[in-house]
Amino acid sequence: MSLHAALDRDTRKARVSVPETYWRVFGAPAFTVVAALATPNIVQAQTVEKFYQGRNLTLVVGSAPGGGYDLYARLIGRVLGRHIPGQPTVVVANMPGAASNVAAAYVANVAPKDGSVIAALYMGAIVEPLFGTQARTTHDISKFNFLGNANRDTYVCVARTDAPAGSFAAALETELVLGASADGAGTRDYPTLLRNMLGARFKVVAGYPGTRAINLAVEKGEIHGGCGQTWSSLAATFTHWFDKGLVRVLAQEDSVGHPDLNLQGVPLTKTFARTAEQRAALDLFYSQTDFGRPYVTAPGVPPERVDALRRAFVGAMQDAELQAEARRIKLDMIWAAGDELQAKLERIYGAPPELVARVRQAITPRE
Repeated sequence: MSLHAALDRDTRKARVSVPETYWRVFGAPAFTVVAALATPNIVQAQTVEKFYQGRNLTLVVGSAPGGGYDLYARLIGRVLGRHIPGQPTVVVANMPGAASNVAAAYVANVAPKDGSVIAALYMGAIVEPLFGTQARTTHDISKFNFLGNANRDTYVCVARTDAPAGSFAAALETELVLGASADGAGTRDYPTLLRNMLGARFKVVAGYPGTRAINLAVEKGEIHGGCGQTWSSLAATFTHWFDKGLVRVLAQEDSVGHPDLNLQGVPLTKTFARTAEQRAALDLFYSQTDFGRPYVTAPGVPPERVDALRRAFVGAMQDAELQAEARRIKLDMIWAAGDELQAKLERIYGAPPELVARVRQAITPRE
């Protein structure tokens, strides 16, 4: 088979994993170039520094612009390149869809496997194969190379202060209308879990493109609030909510809680569990918060480039400019290195099958 024919075949196979908008914007010829770059036989061996020198490194964000994941990625993208040998230019591009599974599929199936593309994924994409209610992934997340995690997030439920339920305990008796995005996203799975397992009276309205759209709907009074959002993002991007008393935090969807919220007396949702099994299931589900802001690259990237990217990620997290800006905008950076994440992933996927099944059942919508 000729190289042209092979690329044409691979183009047809991979197209199913990429949004149609990508093809309308970039077209098949652009993909042919990408596919050629991804073909191992024509990638010549070279030093890491030589490879990255004068090159663009694409950081694909699996969410819409303006949200928390986008905020972290753009902050990291500003300093990451200086810590990579050869100092490539980092270009941030958004590819939202299917709770960042579109971005994950692109990285796994379409993007070059040479270390020139990395991705910032939703935490949910990491546990989708384990907890997912439907087989929709075209990639094996356990085969990805984890570069690091920018923050261990604490997820929260929030509601307008004029909502009919002013506390999580009250929401067990009084209905709240919450905004959510797609299946597999935290904004959908977290409130569904609390409704099905603990009996929270949540009416979940799905279909919003991301957390920013959900929060704008909260501001307009279209919905009462939302769950499955990170405290770090809310505190940084919607500071006025809490300064002006427009929105309150009802509960923390976490096993240990955020130090600031613990001091404020915001309860953990697991304290409302009625059985040991419920508490264990909540703890297992919440263990994914160790992957709050994961950065990955594709299977098949040369090991020496993976190592360089992992070291660069640590360098970026320790970068004085990044730390100063994070403090200025009140953005948490409780980061972890890539090898730590790989070990944690193995532990999560080694959980007892019956407990995994209990969680999977609880995050499955019943309406």
